[in-house]
Amino acid sequence: MAPTRLQEYGVGIFNNIPTKSALKKALKKQLITVDKTVATTATFIKGGETIELAFQETKTPKKQLIFPLEVLFEDEYLAVIHKPAGILVSGNSFKTIANALPQNLKKSTLTDASIPQPVHRLDYPTTGILLVGKTNSSIRILNKLFEDKEIHKTYYAITIGKMETKGKVISSVDSKKSKSKYKVLNSVPSERFGSLNLVKLSPKTGRRHQLRIHLASIGNPILGDKEYGKEGLILNGKGLYLHAYSLKFIHPFTKEKLYLKDGLPERFKKIFEE
Repeated sequence: MAPTRLQEYGVGIFNNIPTKSALKKALKKQLITVDKTVATTATFIKGGETIELAFQETKTPKKQLIFPLEVLFEDEYLAVIHKPAGILVSGNSFKTIANALPQNLKKSTLTDASIPQPVHRLDYPTTGILLVGKTNSSIRILNKLFEDKEIHKTYYAITIGKMETKGKVISSVDSKKSKSKYKVLNSVPSERFGSLNLVKLSPKTGRRHQLRIHLASIGNPILGDKEYGKEGLILNGKGLYLHAYSLKFIHPFTKEKLYLKDGLPERFKKIFEE
């Protein structure tokens, strides 16, 4: 194999270090050794090494989270679920998608089966499609596919105010370059907001709150966005009108071309009946 950084290769090797961020934390704490030598983020793997986890505290919920999820696709390697609004994907809270996954998905029968883990994020108020890895190898490879931009995401949003028919936004988010493309599919007049637009969004990078920040920056915040919306034009009580609609990628194990969708919520359809 070609030399690969341990922080890339090692995602999903250990059941209790399923994500890239968890691996970096373990490396920082000097918990991982390669051939008995403490590993760092600069350690490369060439093949044939012995990789060991010295110690890792595992945190598991004392009780199971009973939170039914809609499963859109599932096989032995991965799953795709619908994330409702008002729940974190992961984190220290008990009520998270990550904690609900084991009760909603079938356990993989493969030898490297793992506790299922989300491999990307959606904001707390965002609805839509979420990709999950079910084995150590799939978690690692899916993380790499996201990093290499080989998984294509599409979102839909309802925005406020008149917009150009299509365009792109390039800016710095969290001091990192970010890029999004948009296309207005439909617009309707609104007495309160002037105009409401159904917008198709294609993020080319994956920064936190990127789409919300980008649309607000061009004067067209997402309907219901309390954090980035315009004062006096905040829609309360209806949630954020941002929906992760589809994922398109080649299945890393079966090599099948997957185009998975999560249909628009009813509240979108009430504004845009077509």
